[in-house]
Amino acid sequence: MRLSAAQVEAIKQEAEHCFGAQADVWLFGSRVDDARRGGDVDLYVHSGVGDADRLAAARFAFLARLKRRIGDRKIDLVLQREGGEVLPIYEIARQQGVKL
Repeated sequence: MRLSAAQVEAIKQEAEHCFGAQADVWLFGSRVDDARRGGDVDLYVHSGVGDADRLAAARFAFLARLKRRIGDRKIDLVLQREGGEVLPIYEIARQQGVKL
């Protein structure tokens, strides 16, 4: 996994702050592969939040807070809304990713 311990901790702390203690976070995509270089940070969050407006606000807050902590790098954030449609990307992120 190509994130520092400090970056992982920042992601976990900001996810808890913005989405609640029930939020689970996975890193997936190219940053999981130690042999690769560069790439954006792909995160999947199962939030436990069902309200779409609240989830949208939490998304923007999370990205802003996280960029302040780990630097202005490209972050792709996939959010699963509690009770919402289940998309194939959620399963891919869980199967191929690393839970933080």
